[in-house]
Amino acid sequence: MFEKLKQLKDLRDKAKTLQNALGAETISADKNGIKITMDGNMNVSAVVLEKEMNKEELEKKLPDAINDVIKKTQRVMAEKMRAMGGLPGM
Repeated sequence: MFEKLKQLKDLRDKAKTLQNALGAETISADKNGIKITMDGNMNVSAVVLEKEMNKEELEKKLPDAINDVIKKTQRVMAEKMRAMGGLPGM
């Protein structure tokens, strides 16, 4: 029983280390004149509009830009997790 608790603690510690390492990563994507920067924990840290856009243009282009940076972030994080050995047993 204690061995299982130790394994759980080790897994939790590794997950926390991995989360901290991923949070330190910064990924940016530029699409349709919108640049979005996101960290490895999927928090948006900046949105820059490269040109003046009206509300309709923003409503049309913003979802694509957000989805683009999310996909890019997920790819980078998956590679980083593989490089760090991932989480055993998951």
